[in-house]
Amino acid sequence: MPEQEPQRLQKIIANAGLCSRREAEALIRDGKVRHNGKIAELGDKGQPDDAIFVNKKPLPTETARPVTLILNKPKGFLCTNSDPHGGQTVFDLLPADLQRQRMFCAGRLDKDSEGLLILTNDGDLAHRLTHPSNQIVKRYRVVLHRDFNKADIPKLLNGVEDEGEFLQAEKVIPAPEVGEGHARRLEVHLHHGKKREVRRLFEANRYFVKKLVRVQIGQMVLKGIPKGGIKILARKDIERLFLNSR
Repeated sequence: MPEQEPQRLQKIIANAGLCSRREAEALIRDGKVRHNGKIAELGDKGQPDDAIFVNKKPLPTETARPVTLILNKPKGFLCTNSDPHGGQTVFDLLPADLQRQRMFCAGRLDKDSEGLLILTNDGDLAHRLTHPSNQIVKRYRVVLHRDFNKADIPKLLNGVEDEGEFLQAEKVIPAPEVGEGHARRLEVHLHHGKKREVRRLFEANRYFVKKLVRVQIGQMVLKGIPKGGIKILARKDIERLFLNSR
C-alpha cells in the first residue's frame, strides 16, 4: 500500500480533534509540539502515525466520529477547552458524552458575548469555517451605551486600523424606530473572525458595546435553542453554514 502524502503538522493535530488548525499553528510557534523527537517548526510535515507530542502528551491516534453542533452561548462562559483560573467554559455546558469528544470552537465569542457558536471535532471543517478566504457572513445584534449617530455608519463600513489589524463592518442596520432605546440597537454583518472585532470597531468610533449577540452564521440562524442549549448538525445543516447570508 503506497504511503500517504505528508501533511502539515497543524493539519494532523487538528484532524486528531485536539484543537483547531489555527490553534495548532500557535502551539507549533510556541515550541509546544515535538515531532519524531525534535521541536517542530511551522511548515514541518509528517504522517498521522508519526511520534507527535503536544504539550508533552502524545497526539491521540484514534479517529473520532466527526461531530459538529451549534450552541446558544450564554454570557459569562469562555470559549476555551480549559481555564487556568477555574472559570466556566462552553464545554461545561455539553453532555458528558460530547465532552469526551475533544471538541473545540470554530470561531469564538468573548466571555461577555452571547449567541451562535459552532463546536466541532472536525479540524478540516473548523479550518474552512474560520479561514478568511471563505468570507462567511456573521450577523450580530448590538446594544450600545448611548444613541447611535447614523452619520457614523460610513466610518464602520470604511473600517479602521486597530492594533495592527484592519477592522471593518460589511453592513450596519439601525433598529426600527420603535420602542424605548431603539436608537442604541443595531444589526452588524461581518465576514471576518478577528478577536473582539465588533467591540473594537465600535470602541474605535467612541461607542461601548453593552450587549452583543451573534444570531446567524451563513444561513444557519440561532432559533429555537435556549441559552446553554445545543443542536447537533446534520450534513445539510453544515452546508448552510457556507451559504452566503448577505
